[in-house]
Amino acid sequence: MKSRSILDRWFESSSRSLAQRTSRRGFLGTFGRILVGASVLPLLPIDRSGSASAAEPPLKKSVTGDQSSCDYWKFCAIDGFLCSCCGGSSSTCPPGTTPSPITWIGTCHNPVDGRDYIVSYNDCCGKTSCGNCFCNRNEREKPLYRLSVNNDVNWCMANDNPNYHCSVSLILGVAEK
Repeated sequence: MKSRSILDRWFESSSRSLAQRTSRRGFLGTFGRILVGASVLPLLPIDRSGSASAAEPPLKKSVTGDQSSCDYWKFCAIDGFLCSCCGGSSSTCPPGTTPSPITWIGTCHNPVDGRDYIVSYNDCCGKTSCGNCFCNRNEREKPLYRLSVNNDVNWCMANDNPNYHCSVSLILGVAEK
């Protein structure tokens, strides 16, 4: 018989020793726990809000009061067509539409006075989409499981006529720190 190398003998004795101490069922159980644990890891709650806001590019702040511009400060969490370009204003729905009774909210910073304001966003419903002045800003938007602060929902679903037309923003008050 050919002489075996020291490395071959070491691997053989190590594998035989491991086989005597463990079983296939135990190995499969441990391996299964590792796989399940690795698949659950991304579901753990992790606060990513600090890094998300730091990664957003700075927007031009419109201090001129142009409420038909997506850069206007109180549109920080809006997603949709601006009603100020669709026959209404930034806070009133155009004729022939009705505001949705359910809304989403955001906290926007006014660069003129340096204060933060709580802003409510309402979808105006009853007509087909306006198609003018689309604006999609997602500053501090929360995931879909926090519906009241997510702008990706058609809030017209609560109206008799669920057709979305445009969105308005209403200042609810000053955000206290």
